[in-house]
Amino acid sequence: RKTLLGKRVDYSGRSVIVVGPSLSLHRCGLPREIAIELFQTFVICGLIRQHLASNIGVAKSKIREKKPIVWEILQEVMQGHPVLLNRAPTLHRLGIQAFQPVLVEGRAICLHPLVCKGFNADFDGDQMAVHVPLSLEAQAEARLL
Repeated sequence: RKTLLGKRVDYSGRSVIVVGPSLSLHRCGLPREIAIELFQTFVICGLIRQHLASNIGVAKSKIREKKPIVWEILQEVMQGHPVLLNRAPTLHRLGIQAFQPVLVEGRAICLHPLVCKGFNADFDGDQMAVHVPLSLEAQAEARLL
């Protein structure tokens, strides 16, 4: 039963979608809470690389305290990193699409209304999953999607 119904996956999240008409077609609004959780390992590496944290524990505490430098590093990390959005059921290729994430306030994923047709989604409470491709090969493939 556990294998048929699905499994939890690292570097993924799920939230309700809301309209974001000011976004470009290739961008999606990612809530800060979800973004920091998805990109936490990248932010930790950034903090250590810039000598703002001496180890993983110190870096995690800076993230928990939501220091301003954490958001700056998160912005840098997200700029070159596409995310995949998926709305179940995925019946055809357009059910999963890649977007460039942008930080937004709130707890919902923002999408431009014109990209919803491929997902067969609307804004009446539909949920979407977000996945972070980790390998360079997966990121390159996501950019081609």
